[in-house]
Amino acid sequence: MFLPATQAEMQQRGWQELDIILVTGDAYLDTPFTGVSLIGRALESAGFRVGVIAQPDVQTTNDITRLGAPRLFWGVTAGCVDSLVANYTATGRKRQEDDFTPGGQNNRRPDRASIIYANLIRRACRPCAPIVLGGIEASLRRIAHYDFWSNRIRQSILLDAKADLLVYGMAEQTVLELAQRLRDGRDWRDLRGICFAAAAPPPDAVMLPSYAAVAAPPSPAAHAAFLEMFRLFAANQDPVTARPLAQQHDLRWVVQQPPAPAATTCELDRLYRLPFEREAHPLDAARGPVRALDTIRFSITTHRGCFGECAFCAIAMHQGRRVVSRSAAAILAEAEQLTHHPKFRGILSDIGGPTANMYGMDCPRMATRGTCPNRHCLFPEVCANLKVSHQPQTNLLRQLRQLPGIRKAFVASGLRHDLVLADAAHGPGYLDELVAHHVSGQLKLAPEHSAANVLRLMRKPGVAKLLAFRAQFEQANARHQRQQFLTYYFVAAHPGCTAAHMRELQQFTLRELRLAPEQVQVFTPTPSTWATAMYWTERDPASGDPVFVEKSGRGRQDQKAILMASRPAPGPTPGRPARGAPARASGPGHGHATGKPRSP
Repeated sequence: MFLPATQAEMQQRGWQELDIILVTGDAYLDTPFTGVSLIGRALESAGFRVGVIAQPDVQTTNDITRLGAPRLFWGVTAGCVDSLVANYTATGRKRQEDDFTPGGQNNRRPDRASIIYANLIRRACRPCAPIVLGGIEASLRRIAHYDFWSNRIRQSILLDAKADLLVYGMAEQTVLELAQRLRDGRDWRDLRGICFAAAAPPPDAVMLPSYAAVAAPPSPAAHAAFLEMFRLFAANQDPVTARPLAQQHDLRWVVQQPPAPAATTCELDRLYRLPFEREAHPLDAARGPVRALDTIRFSITTHRGCFGECAFCAIAMHQGRRVVSRSAAAILAEAEQLTHHPKFRGILSDIGGPTANMYGMDCPRMATRGTCPNRHCLFPEVCANLKVSHQPQTNLLRQLRQLPGIRKAFVASGLRHDLVLADAAHGPGYLDELVAHHVSGQLKLAPEHSAANVLRLMRKPGVAKLLAFRAQFEQANARHQRQQFLTYYFVAAHPGCTAAHMRELQQFTLRELRLAPEQVQVFTPTPSTWATAMYWTERDPASGDPVFVEKSGRGRQDQKAILMASRPAPGPTPGRPARGAPARASGPGHGHATGKPRSP
């Protein structure tokens, strides 16, 4: 049974009023890969009456009020992807298609959806229950941030939306506790994982440079203030060590409480056991197929978090650097349950997380001492203190294959090839397992570039590791008599990347990879990433040195064209991906991968 989306469904449950109404920019897909569904099911399991309004008509107030007004609060999200990333390409063209909209036509999600929906609710409901923002759009825009689409610094989305508070990160426990406090009439301002506006900052808060300082006309002083703001912001995202943050916006202060603790293995197991339909709600299904379901309906999340810290990726700011894995028993139980779904045909589309091969890996210090403040887990080399072992995932994949009704279990999420190489004991066996049983023709890797200076700014491993992994992959293919390929993701116009660097990448792909790249993404500066801070300030945050940034639309497109113009020499081109290889998705929404995308 779906969460109610109509008055008839409320009446079917005997409900006259809802405690909470969740509003989303996506179709209502009742799956564990959808933030609204995870939050809604978690609240439902705690006894709250929850309804969902998906992609409401913003031209009138009729749609937003179809379930009445909630007793406790409205929960608002733009959906699984930032609405501007969902609606526009990196070069500013309107996207015509949307995998999260029935029928696939991009015509139901407004730009800056979180703001539009919050304002729509305010117009429709007076008095109005508290409005709570959440999801990827709100989470990554919670302080002053550079907005690529308007090319300026915008204030916290909390203030633009005139919302009462904002929950950030993987927020199931935060939202549940918030609901309990609102129900019981208790204060919620000390809750971890929230942001709110206040007349004054808390006495123990770290003071970020003010909105006025970072939004001043571009200058060395304004850029220095922006980098300092982002440095303090990034340094206070670990639940163990973070302090409250405060940033002045005119006469008000945006206060960020420290992140909520990462969910435990038991909590994740319990969350993913909730009764999801794994279908689109009938209201949405009647409008046409929702393509995202083809990927996520029979996929399984194995873990959360990513310690990769790629400069262009926001997962560390949203899900956190610590990886928390579900138990093998819970994952196997979910797989067995999927075999009873009427549409299941024996194929698990994906077994993974933000990075597939981080399952079961952790650093002993993270749980008690937090992440290292001045050290990265994987860059420039894999940290010796990280417990790198692919044995847990290898064992899991073998057990999945043995379940009755499972014909194939694919690993479609991207891999960190440097992690495989760092695991001398179990990495080769893991790769053998993938090649023999869990690759659907193509295995995804994300080298992003080949130029050493660009890779340094991206915090990505050098090409020597990529070539070493490719050699192992080809050897495994030969052992198992498979003809499978590596699919490579590349990025053009990342900060530090010049046209000369793209020509270097072009030569590398032709000479070493022996392929003509067909999937090249132009870098999109999205909020809450170090790469976006570099894009705006044109400075290397680590050294303060100037960084070349291609900002013209023509120049950015030209960088992509250099690589797309690559053509291999006549004859066979081993390793070339098939035409139509999947493009990189824009990013996770609530932080739950949808189609296993990586963050922008």
